[in-house]
Amino acid sequence: MKLSLLLEAVPVVRFDGLEDEVIQSIHYDSRTVTPGGLFVAIQGHRLNGHAYIEEAIEKGAVAIMTEHEWPEQSSVSVIQVENARVALAALSSAFYAEPHREVCMIGITGTNGKTTTAYLIESILNAAGLESGVIGTINYRFGGQSFTNPVTTPESLDLMRLLRQMADNGSTHVVLEVSSHGLDLHRVAYCEFDVGVFTNLSRDHLDYHHDMETYWRCKKELCIGRLGVGSKRGQATAVINWDDPRGRELFAEVSVPCLRIGFAAGCEIRAQDVKLSIDSASGSVQTPKGAFEFTSSLVGTHNVYNVLTATGVAVALGLSLKTIQKGIEALEGVPGRLEPVRNDLGLSVFVDYAHTPDALENVLSVLQGLTPGRLITVFGCGGDRDREKRPMMGEAAGRLSDLAVLTSDNPRTESPEAILADVVEGTAAAQSRQYDSEELNEGFEVPGYVIVPDRKTAIAIGLGAARSGDTVVIAGKGHETYQILGETTIPFDDREEARTVLAKLSLGRNKKA
Repeated sequence: MKLSLLLEAVPVVRFDGLEDEVIQSIHYDSRTVTPGGLFVAIQGHRLNGHAYIEEAIEKGAVAIMTEHEWPEQSSVSVIQVENARVALAALSSAFYAEPHREVCMIGITGTNGKTTTAYLIESILNAAGLESGVIGTINYRFGGQSFTNPVTTPESLDLMRLLRQMADNGSTHVVLEVSSHGLDLHRVAYCEFDVGVFTNLSRDHLDYHHDMETYWRCKKELCIGRLGVGSKRGQATAVINWDDPRGRELFAEVSVPCLRIGFAAGCEIRAQDVKLSIDSASGSVQTPKGAFEFTSSLVGTHNVYNVLTATGVAVALGLSLKTIQKGIEALEGVPGRLEPVRNDLGLSVFVDYAHTPDALENVLSVLQGLTPGRLITVFGCGGDRDREKRPMMGEAAGRLSDLAVLTSDNPRTESPEAILADVVEGTAAAQSRQYDSEELNEGFEVPGYVIVPDRKTAIAIGLGAARSGDTVVIAGKGHETYQILGETTIPFDDREEARTVLAKLSLGRNKKA
Protein backbone atom coordinates (compact mmCIF):
# COMPACT_ATOMS: atom_id res chain seq x y z
CA MET A 1 0.00 0.00 0.00
CA LYS A 2 1.28 3.48 -0.80
CA LEU A 3 2.37 5.50 2.19
CA SER A 4 0.15 8.40 1.12
CA LEU A 5 -2.95 6.20 1.40
CA LEU A 6 -1.93 4.94 4.84
CA LEU A 7 -1.33 8.46 6.09
CA GLU A 8 -4.91 9.45 5.23
CA ALA A 9 -5.92 7.44 8.34
CA VAL A 10 -3.44 9.16 10.67
CA PRO A 11 -3.28 12.70 12.14
CA VAL A 12 0.27 13.68 11.13
CA VAL A 13 2.22 16.37 12.98
CA ARG A 14 5.10 16.45 10.51
CA PHE A 15 6.09 14.48 7.42
CA ASP A 16 9.38 14.36 5.59
CA GLY A 17 9.92 11.85 2.81
CA LEU A 18 8.31 10.17 -0.20
CA GLU A 19 4.53 9.88 -0.17
CA ASP A 20 4.64 7.42 -3.08
CA GLU A 21 6.78 4.99 -1.07
CA VAL A 22 5.20 1.53 -1.19
CA ILE A 23 4.85 0.01 2.28
CA GLN A 24 5.18 -3.76 2.27
CA SER A 25 4.58 -4.34 5.98
CA ILE A 26 4.13 -2.59 9.35
CA HIS A 27 6.13 -3.34 12.50
CA TYR A 28 6.36 -2.19 16.12
CA ASP A 29 9.11 -4.68 17.03
CA SER A 30 12.42 -3.88 15.33
CA ARG A 31 13.36 -7.57 15.36
CA THR A 32 10.59 -8.34 12.88
CA VAL A 33 11.33 -5.55 10.40
CA THR A 34 11.75 -6.63 6.78
CA PRO A 35 12.75 -4.58 3.69
CA GLY A 36 10.02 -2.17 2.64
CA GLY A 37 8.52 -2.02 6.11
CA LEU A 38 7.18 0.88 8.17
CA PHE A 39 8.43 0.86 11.77
CA VAL A 40 6.25 2.46 14.46
CA ALA A 41 8.24 3.38 17.57
CA ILE A 42 5.95 2.81 20.56
CA GLN A 43 6.66 2.94 24.27
CA GLY A 44 6.46 -0.58 25.69
CA HIS A 45 6.14 -1.76 29.27
CA ARG A 46 9.90 -2.03 29.67
CA LEU A 47 11.43 -0.91 26.36
CA ASN A 48 11.08 2.26 24.29
CA GLY A 49 10.74 1.66 20.57
CA HIS A 50 12.48 4.96 19.80
CA ALA A 51 15.75 3.37 20.88
CA TYR A 52 15.44 0.83 18.05
CA ILE A 53 14.76 3.14 15.10
CA GLU A 54 18.30 2.84 13.72
CA GLU A 55 18.10 -0.95 13.96
CA ALA A 56 14.82 -0.90 12.03
CA ILE A 57 16.38 1.26 9.32
CA GLU A 58 19.37 -1.09 9.06
CA LYS A 59 16.95 -3.99 8.54
CA GLY A 60 15.33 -2.26 5.60
CA ALA A 61 12.55 -0.06 6.97
CA VAL A 62 11.69 2.62 4.40
CA ALA A 63 9.60 4.70 6.80
CA ILE A 64 9.47 5.32 10.52
CA MET A 65 6.72 6.74 12.69
CA THR A 66 7.68 8.45 15.93
CA GLU A 67 6.38 10.85 18.55
CA HIS A 68 9.80 12.53 18.67
CA GLU A 69 11.45 14.94 16.27
CA TRP A 70 13.83 13.28 13.80
CA PRO A 71 16.53 14.74 11.52
CA GLU A 72 15.00 16.17 8.33
CA GLN A 73 17.79 14.71 6.19
CA SER A 74 16.95 11.14 7.16
CA SER A 75 17.56 8.28 4.73
CA VAL A 76 13.95 7.15 5.17
CA SER A 77 10.53 8.77 5.28
CA VAL A 78 9.70 10.12 8.74
CA ILE A 79 6.18 10.59 10.12
CA GLN A 80 5.83 12.41 13.42
CA VAL A 81 2.58 11.86 15.35
CA GLU A 82 1.26 12.86 18.76
CA ASN A 83 0.37 9.33 19.91
CA ALA A 84 2.22 6.43 18.28
CA ARG A 85 -0.09 3.78 19.72
CA VAL A 86 -3.23 5.44 18.35
CA ALA A 87 -1.44 5.92 15.04
CA LEU A 88 -0.40 2.25 14.99
CA ALA A 89 -4.03 1.22 15.47
CA ALA A 90 -5.15 3.52 12.64
CA LEU A 91 -2.38 2.31 10.30
CA SER A 92 -3.11 -1.33 11.08
CA SER A 93 -6.82 -0.96 10.40
CA ALA A 94 -6.11 0.75 7.06
CA PHE A 95 -3.32 -1.65 6.02
CA TYR A 96 -5.52 -4.71 6.60
CA ALA A 97 -8.56 -3.08 4.94
CA GLU A 98 -10.69 -2.67 8.07
CA PRO A 99 -11.46 -6.34 8.74
CA HIS A 100 -13.57 -5.46 11.80
CA ARG A 101 -16.18 -4.09 9.40
CA GLU A 102 -16.49 -7.44 7.61
CA VAL A 103 -17.36 -9.50 10.70
CA CYS A 104 -19.73 -9.16 13.63
CA MET A 105 -17.47 -7.98 16.48
CA ILE A 106 -18.37 -9.01 20.04
CA GLY A 107 -16.18 -7.46 22.73
CA ILE A 108 -16.17 -8.65 26.35
CA THR A 109 -14.65 -6.67 29.20
CA GLY A 110 -14.78 -6.89 33.00
CA THR A 111 -12.60 -8.26 35.75
CA ASN A 112 -13.89 -11.84 35.85
CA GLY A 113 -15.80 -14.13 33.52
CA LYS A 114 -14.49 -12.94 30.15
CA THR A 115 -12.98 -16.25 29.08
CA THR A 116 -15.88 -18.48 30.11
CA THR A 117 -18.37 -16.08 28.54
CA ALA A 118 -16.35 -16.14 25.31
CA TYR A 119 -16.44 -19.95 25.27
CA LEU A 120 -20.20 -19.92 25.85
CA ILE A 121 -20.80 -17.41 23.06
CA GLU A 122 -18.60 -19.46 20.73
CA SER A 123 -20.59 -22.60 21.56
CA ILE A 124 -23.89 -20.82 20.87
CA LEU A 125 -22.57 -19.45 17.55
CA ASN A 126 -21.46 -22.96 16.60
CA ALA A 127 -24.91 -24.29 17.48
CA ALA A 128 -26.37 -21.69 15.11
CA GLY A 129 -24.10 -22.95 12.31
CA LEU A 130 -22.09 -19.73 12.21
CA GLU A 131 -18.33 -19.50 11.64
CA SER A 132 -16.72 -17.91 14.68
CA GLY A 133 -13.28 -16.78 15.71
CA VAL A 134 -12.20 -16.18 19.31
CA ILE A 135 -9.32 -14.08 20.65
CA GLY A 136 -8.78 -14.38 24.40
CA THR A 137 -6.68 -15.21 27.41
CA ILE A 138 -6.23 -18.91 26.71
CA ASN A 139 -5.61 -18.76 22.94
CA TYR A 140 -7.00 -17.51 19.66
CA ARG A 141 -8.81 -19.95 17.41
CA PHE A 142 -10.71 -20.05 14.13
CA GLY A 143 -11.34 -22.45 11.29
CA GLY A 144 -10.58 -25.47 13.44
CA GLN A 145 -7.14 -24.11 14.36
CA SER A 146 -5.86 -22.94 17.74
CA PHE A 147 -2.82 -20.78 18.49
CA THR A 148 -1.09 -19.58 21.65
CA ASN A 149 -1.93 -16.00 22.59
CA PRO A 150 0.75 -14.26 24.72
CA VAL A 151 -1.66 -11.55 25.94
CA THR A 152 -5.43 -11.35 26.36
CA THR A 153 -5.91 -8.51 23.86
CA PRO A 154 -3.19 -8.43 21.16
CA GLU A 155 -1.39 -5.27 20.07
CA SER A 156 -3.45 -3.40 17.44
CA LEU A 157 -1.26 -4.54 14.55
CA ASP A 158 -1.48 -8.20 15.59
CA LEU A 159 -5.20 -7.83 16.23
CA MET A 160 -5.95 -6.44 12.77
CA ARG A 161 -3.79 -9.13 11.15
CA LEU A 162 -5.75 -11.78 13.06
CA LEU A 163 -9.10 -10.25 12.14
CA ARG A 164 -8.06 -10.18 8.47
CA GLN A 165 -7.08 -13.87 8.64
CA MET A 166 -10.38 -14.72 10.32
CA ALA A 167 -12.46 -12.75 7.81
CA ASP A 168 -10.60 -14.26 4.85
CA ASN A 169 -11.04 -17.73 6.37
CA GLY A 170 -14.82 -17.31 6.43
CA SER A 171 -15.43 -16.24 10.03
CA THR A 172 -18.64 -14.26 10.29
CA HIS A 173 -18.41 -13.49 14.02
CA VAL A 174 -15.41 -12.72 16.23
CA VAL A 175 -15.46 -12.85 20.03
CA LEU A 176 -12.73 -10.70 21.59
CA GLU A 177 -11.77 -10.52 25.24
CA VAL A 178 -10.96 -6.85 25.82
CA SER A 179 -8.60 -6.26 28.73
CA SER A 180 -8.13 -2.98 30.55
CA HIS A 181 -4.57 -2.92 29.21
CA GLY A 182 -5.94 -3.37 25.70
CA LEU A 183 -8.22 -0.39 26.15
CA ASP A 184 -5.68 1.83 27.88
CA LEU A 185 -2.97 1.08 25.30
CA HIS A 186 -5.34 1.77 22.37
CA ARG A 187 -5.13 -1.78 21.03
CA VAL A 188 -8.83 -1.68 20.03
CA ALA A 189 -8.87 2.03 19.18
CA TYR A 190 -10.00 1.40 15.60
CA CYS A 191 -12.19 -1.65 16.21
CA GLU A 192 -15.88 -1.13 15.64
CA PHE A 193 -18.01 -3.44 17.79
CA ASP A 194 -21.52 -4.77 17.23
CA VAL A 195 -21.95 -5.97 20.82
CA GLY A 196 -20.12 -4.78 23.92
CA VAL A 197 -20.25 -6.81 27.15
CA PHE A 198 -19.52 -5.73 30.71
CA THR A 199 -19.29 -8.65 33.17
CA ASN A 200 -18.30 -7.07 36.52
CA LEU A 201 -15.64 -4.98 38.22
CA SER A 202 -13.46 -5.85 41.19
CA ARG A 203 -9.87 -5.28 42.21
CA ASP A 204 -7.22 -6.30 39.67
CA HIS A 205 -4.22 -4.87 37.81
CA LEU A 206 -3.70 -2.03 40.27
CA ASP A 207 0.05 -2.46 39.82
CA TYR A 208 -0.67 -0.95 36.38
CA HIS A 209 -3.70 1.30 36.91
CA HIS A 210 -2.80 2.36 40.50
CA ASP A 211 -6.39 2.97 41.63
CA MET A 212 -9.89 1.59 41.03
CA GLU A 213 -11.26 4.73 39.36
CA THR A 214 -8.56 4.68 36.70
CA TYR A 215 -9.15 0.97 36.19
CA TRP A 216 -12.88 1.60 35.89
CA ARG A 217 -12.43 4.40 33.35
CA CYS A 218 -10.50 1.99 31.14
CA LYS A 219 -13.05 -0.81 31.47
CA LYS A 220 -16.10 1.25 30.60
CA GLU A 221 -14.45 2.67 27.47
CA LEU A 222 -15.53 -0.42 25.49
CA CYS A 223 -19.25 0.22 25.92
CA ILE A 224 -19.01 4.02 25.88
CA GLY A 225 -16.31 4.73 23.30
CA ARG A 226 -16.29 1.75 20.95
CA LEU A 227 -19.99 0.94 20.52
CA GLY A 228 -22.22 2.55 17.92
CA VAL A 229 -19.37 4.19 16.01
CA GLY A 230 -18.27 4.15 12.38
CA SER A 231 -19.89 1.52 10.20
CA LYS A 232 -21.65 0.00 13.23
CA ARG A 233 -23.48 3.21 14.06
CA GLY A 234 -27.12 2.54 14.90
CA GLN A 235 -26.74 -1.24 15.13
CA ALA A 236 -24.74 -1.84 18.32
CA THR A 237 -26.00 -3.28 21.63
CA ALA A 238 -24.53 -3.34 25.14
CA VAL A 239 -24.98 -6.34 27.46
CA ILE A 240 -24.42 -5.27 31.06
CA ASN A 241 -24.44 -7.06 34.41
CA TRP A 242 -27.13 -5.11 36.27
CA ASP A 243 -26.40 -6.87 39.56
CA ASP A 244 -22.94 -5.31 39.66
CA PRO A 245 -22.92 -1.72 41.07
CA ARG A 246 -20.59 -0.56 38.30
CA GLY A 247 -22.94 -2.16 35.78
CA ARG A 248 -25.75 0.09 36.95
CA GLU A 249 -23.44 3.07 36.66
CA LEU A 250 -22.44 2.05 33.15
CA PHE A 251 -26.06 1.51 32.11
CA ALA A 252 -26.74 5.18 32.86
CA GLU A 253 -23.90 6.27 30.58
CA VAL A 254 -24.24 4.09 27.48
CA SER A 255 -25.84 5.65 24.43
CA VAL A 256 -26.79 2.42 22.63
CA PRO A 257 -29.62 -0.07 23.31
CA CYS A 258 -28.84 -2.21 26.33
CA LEU A 259 -29.77 -5.65 27.63
CA ARG A 260 -29.37 -6.03 31.40
CA ILE A 261 -28.50 -9.45 32.81
CA GLY A 262 -28.77 -10.69 36.39
CA PHE A 263 -31.06 -12.11 39.04
CA ALA A 264 -32.70 -8.77 39.85
CA ALA A 265 -36.23 -7.97 38.80
CA GLY A 266 -36.28 -5.74 35.75
CA CYS A 267 -33.37 -7.44 33.99
CA GLU A 268 -34.18 -8.27 30.39
CA ILE A 269 -32.13 -11.47 30.74
CA ARG A 270 -32.88 -12.97 34.14
CA ALA A 271 -32.15 -16.24 35.96
CA GLN A 272 -34.81 -18.06 37.97
CA ASP A 273 -35.11 -21.34 39.88
CA VAL A 274 -31.35 -21.90 39.83
CA LYS A 275 -30.05 -25.16 41.28
CA LEU A 276 -26.35 -25.76 41.92
CA SER A 277 -24.40 -28.97 42.50
CA ILE A 278 -20.73 -29.86 42.67
CA ASP A 279 -20.74 -30.73 38.97
CA SER A 280 -23.50 -28.65 37.32
CA ALA A 281 -25.85 -25.67 37.36
CA SER A 282 -29.41 -25.57 36.08
CA GLY A 283 -32.35 -23.21 36.01
CA SER A 284 -34.53 -21.05 33.83
CA VAL A 285 -33.54 -17.99 31.79
CA GLN A 286 -36.15 -15.34 31.11
CA THR A 287 -35.64 -13.22 27.98
CA PRO A 288 -37.70 -10.69 25.98
CA LYS A 289 -38.29 -13.53 23.50
CA GLY A 290 -39.55 -15.99 26.13
CA ALA A 291 -37.93 -18.42 28.55
CA PHE A 292 -35.89 -21.61 28.33
CA GLU A 293 -34.53 -24.19 30.75
CA PHE A 294 -30.83 -24.95 30.88
CA THR A 295 -28.46 -27.45 32.46
CA SER A 296 -24.77 -26.61 32.31
CA SER A 297 -21.68 -28.54 33.33
CA LEU A 298 -20.23 -25.23 34.55
CA VAL A 299 -20.27 -24.95 38.34
CA GLY A 300 -21.32 -22.06 40.56
CA THR A 301 -23.36 -18.88 40.67
CA HIS A 302 -20.65 -16.92 38.88
CA ASN A 303 -21.06 -19.28 35.93
CA VAL A 304 -24.81 -18.69 35.91
CA TYR A 305 -23.93 -15.03 35.33
CA ASN A 306 -21.70 -16.12 32.45
CA VAL A 307 -24.59 -18.12 31.00
CA LEU A 308 -26.86 -15.07 31.29
CA THR A 309 -24.27 -12.83 29.65
CA ALA A 310 -23.79 -15.19 26.71
CA THR A 311 -27.58 -15.41 26.39
CA GLY A 312 -27.77 -11.61 26.28
CA VAL A 313 -25.27 -11.51 23.42
CA ALA A 314 -27.16 -14.22 21.52
CA VAL A 315 -30.48 -12.39 21.98
CA ALA A 316 -28.83 -9.18 20.72
CA LEU A 317 -27.75 -11.13 17.63
CA GLY A 318 -31.27 -12.41 17.05
CA LEU A 319 -30.56 -16.10 17.67
CA SER A 320 -33.37 -18.43 18.69
CA LEU A 321 -33.85 -19.61 22.27
CA LYS A 322 -33.54 -23.22 21.11
CA THR A 323 -30.13 -22.45 19.61
CA ILE A 324 -29.03 -20.60 22.75
CA GLN A 325 -30.05 -23.52 24.97
CA LYS A 326 -28.28 -26.00 22.69
CA GLY A 327 -25.07 -23.97 22.73
CA ILE A 328 -25.04 -23.56 26.50
CA GLU A 329 -25.56 -27.26 27.12
CA ALA A 330 -22.98 -28.29 24.51
CA LEU A 331 -20.12 -26.61 26.36
CA GLU A 332 -18.59 -29.26 28.61
CA GLY A 333 -16.03 -27.04 30.30
CA VAL A 334 -13.42 -24.31 29.95
CA PRO A 335 -9.69 -24.94 30.40
CA GLY A 336 -8.56 -23.87 33.86
CA ARG A 337 -11.95 -22.49 34.93
CA LEU A 338 -13.14 -24.79 37.72
CA GLU A 339 -11.77 -27.52 35.52
CA PRO A 340 -12.32 -30.89 37.24
CA VAL A 341 -9.47 -33.36 37.68
CA ARG A 342 -11.05 -36.82 37.70
CA ASN A 343 -9.98 -39.43 40.26
CA ASP A 344 -11.19 -42.60 42.00
CA LEU A 345 -10.55 -41.36 45.54
CA GLY A 346 -13.95 -39.77 46.13
CA LEU A 347 -12.43 -36.27 45.91
CA SER A 348 -13.75 -33.30 43.98
CA VAL A 349 -10.62 -31.64 42.58
CA PHE A 350 -10.71 -28.42 40.56
CA VAL A 351 -8.09 -26.22 38.91
CA ASP A 352 -9.15 -22.59 38.58
CA TYR A 353 -7.69 -19.33 37.29
CA ALA A 354 -8.99 -17.27 40.24
CA HIS A 355 -6.24 -14.74 40.92
CA THR A 356 -8.17 -11.77 42.31
CA PRO A 357 -9.84 -11.40 45.73
CA ASP A 358 -13.33 -11.35 44.20
CA ALA A 359 -12.73 -14.36 41.93
CA LEU A 360 -11.25 -16.44 44.77
CA GLU A 361 -14.10 -15.46 47.10
CA ASN A 362 -16.68 -16.45 44.46
CA VAL A 363 -15.10 -19.83 43.78
CA LEU A 364 -14.58 -20.75 47.43
CA SER A 365 -18.06 -19.59 48.48
CA VAL A 366 -19.62 -21.76 45.79
CA LEU A 367 -17.55 -24.84 46.60
CA GLN A 368 -17.96 -24.42 50.35
CA GLY A 369 -21.72 -24.61 49.95
CA LEU A 370 -21.60 -27.65 47.67
CA THR A 371 -18.96 -29.75 49.42
CA PRO A 372 -20.17 -32.56 51.72
CA GLY A 373 -16.75 -32.79 53.37
CA ARG A 374 -14.00 -30.25 53.85
CA LEU A 375 -12.67 -27.58 51.50
CA ILE A 376 -8.92 -27.43 50.87
CA THR A 377 -7.45 -24.52 48.90
CA VAL A 378 -3.99 -24.42 47.33
CA PHE A 379 -3.13 -20.96 46.06
CA GLY A 380 -0.57 -18.18 45.85
CA CYS A 381 -0.17 -14.65 44.53
CA GLY A 382 1.97 -13.52 41.60
CA GLY A 383 5.14 -11.53 42.04
CA ASP A 384 5.72 -8.02 40.61
CA ARG A 385 1.97 -7.41 40.77
CA ASP A 386 -0.53 -5.65 43.06
CA ARG A 387 0.73 -6.30 46.60
CA GLU A 388 -2.37 -5.00 48.36
CA LYS A 389 -4.58 -7.81 47.06
CA ARG A 390 -2.40 -10.49 48.69
CA PRO A 391 -3.72 -10.24 52.27
CA MET A 392 -7.26 -9.93 50.87
CA MET A 393 -6.88 -13.23 49.04
CA GLY A 394 -5.18 -14.78 52.07
CA GLU A 395 -8.09 -13.72 54.26
CA ALA A 396 -10.66 -15.18 51.84
CA ALA A 397 -8.79 -18.50 51.70
CA GLY A 398 -8.44 -18.66 55.48
CA ARG A 399 -12.06 -17.78 56.15
CA LEU A 400 -13.65 -20.05 53.56
CA SER A 401 -11.32 -23.07 53.59
CA ASP A 402 -10.84 -25.81 56.14
CA LEU A 403 -7.22 -25.95 55.05
CA ALA A 404 -5.40 -23.20 53.12
CA VAL A 405 -2.13 -24.31 51.53
CA LEU A 406 -0.25 -21.10 50.75
CA THR A 407 2.31 -21.40 47.96
CA SER A 408 3.94 -19.68 44.97
CA ASP A 409 2.25 -18.49 41.78
CA ASN A 410 4.64 -16.98 39.22
CA PRO A 411 6.85 -15.20 41.77
CA ARG A 412 8.79 -13.55 38.91
CA THR A 413 11.56 -11.35 40.35
CA GLU A 414 10.15 -11.23 43.89
CA SER A 415 11.13 -13.55 46.72
CA PRO A 416 8.44 -16.26 47.15
CA GLU A 417 8.85 -15.92 50.92
CA ALA A 418 8.22 -12.16 50.78
CA ILE A 419 5.06 -12.70 48.73
CA LEU A 420 3.85 -15.35 51.15
CA ALA A 421 4.44 -13.03 54.10
CA ASP A 422 1.91 -10.62 52.56
CA VAL A 423 -0.59 -13.46 51.99
CA VAL A 424 -0.17 -14.86 55.53
CA GLU A 425 -1.04 -11.46 56.98
CA GLY A 426 -4.62 -11.99 55.76
CA THR A 427 -4.81 -15.74 56.32
CA ALA A 428 -3.65 -15.57 59.94
CA ALA A 429 -6.30 -12.95 60.68
CA ALA A 430 -8.99 -15.44 59.63
CA GLN A 431 -7.42 -18.74 60.68
CA SER A 432 -5.28 -19.03 63.82
CA ARG A 433 -3.99 -22.62 63.45
CA GLN A 434 -0.77 -22.88 61.46
CA TYR A 435 0.40 -26.36 60.49
CA ASP A 436 3.85 -27.61 59.70
CA SER A 437 3.79 -29.56 56.44
CA GLU A 438 4.99 -32.70 58.25
CA GLU A 439 1.89 -32.62 60.47
CA LEU A 440 -0.36 -33.02 57.44
CA ASN A 441 1.06 -36.37 56.39
CA GLU A 442 -1.74 -38.05 58.29
CA GLY A 443 -4.38 -35.47 57.35
CA PHE A 444 -5.92 -32.88 59.67
CA GLU A 445 -8.94 -32.42 61.91
CA VAL A 446 -8.70 -28.78 63.01
CA PRO A 447 -9.02 -26.05 60.35
CA GLY A 448 -5.84 -24.12 59.65
CA TYR A 449 -3.23 -23.17 57.10
CA VAL A 450 0.25 -24.24 56.02
CA ILE A 451 3.00 -22.40 54.13
CA VAL A 452 4.67 -24.39 51.33
CA PRO A 453 6.67 -22.16 48.93
CA ASP A 454 7.25 -24.90 46.35
CA ARG A 455 4.02 -25.23 44.32
CA LYS A 456 4.62 -28.85 43.29
CA THR A 457 5.02 -29.85 46.93
CA ALA A 458 2.03 -27.71 47.96
CA ILE A 459 -0.27 -29.51 45.51
CA ALA A 460 0.92 -32.87 46.84
CA ILE A 461 0.33 -31.79 50.46
CA GLY A 462 -3.13 -30.38 49.73
CA LEU A 463 -4.30 -33.50 47.91
CA GLY A 464 -2.60 -35.82 50.39
CA ALA A 465 -4.44 -34.21 53.31
CA ALA A 466 -7.85 -34.77 51.68
CA ARG A 467 -10.22 -37.65 52.31
CA SER A 468 -13.27 -38.94 50.47
CA GLY A 469 -16.00 -36.28 50.24
CA ASP A 470 -13.53 -33.37 50.39
CA THR A 471 -13.05 -30.75 47.70
CA VAL A 472 -9.61 -29.49 46.71
CA VAL A 473 -9.28 -26.35 44.58
CA ILE A 474 -5.90 -25.40 43.13
CA ALA A 475 -6.29 -21.72 42.31
CA GLY A 476 -4.43 -18.97 40.53
CA LYS A 477 -2.85 -20.43 37.41
CA GLY A 478 -5.73 -22.25 35.75
CA HIS A 479 -4.89 -23.02 32.12
CA GLU A 480 -1.29 -21.80 32.39
CA THR A 481 1.36 -24.37 31.54
CA TYR A 482 4.33 -22.55 33.02
CA GLN A 483 5.79 -21.02 36.17
CA ILE A 484 7.81 -17.79 36.04
CA LEU A 485 10.76 -17.84 38.41
CA GLY A 486 12.92 -14.71 38.18
CA GLU A 487 13.46 -14.12 34.47
CA THR A 488 13.07 -17.83 33.69
CA THR A 489 9.92 -19.62 32.54
CA ILE A 490 9.70 -23.34 33.31
CA PRO A 491 7.02 -25.89 32.32
CA PHE A 492 4.39 -26.30 35.03
CA ASP A 493 0.74 -27.31 34.76
CA ASP A 494 -1.44 -27.55 37.88
CA ARG A 495 -3.68 -30.10 36.17
CA GLU A 496 -0.82 -32.42 35.27
CA GLU A 497 0.70 -32.08 38.73
CA ALA A 498 -2.66 -32.93 40.31
CA ARG A 499 -3.15 -35.98 38.06
CA THR A 500 0.31 -37.28 38.95
CA VAL A 501 -0.30 -36.91 42.69
CA LEU A 502 -3.80 -38.43 42.49
CA ALA A 503 -2.48 -41.43 40.58
CA LYS A 504 0.17 -42.05 43.26
CA LEU A 505 -2.40 -41.63 46.06
CA SER A 506 -4.77 -44.03 44.32
CA LEU A 507 -2.02 -46.60 43.86
CA GLY A 508 -0.91 -46.29 47.48
CA ARG A 509 -4.41 -46.60 48.90
CA ASN A 510 -5.22 -49.58 46.68
CA LYS A 511 -2.11 -51.33 47.95
CA LYS A 512 -3.19 -50.72 51.55
CA ALA A 513 -6.61 -52.12 50.75
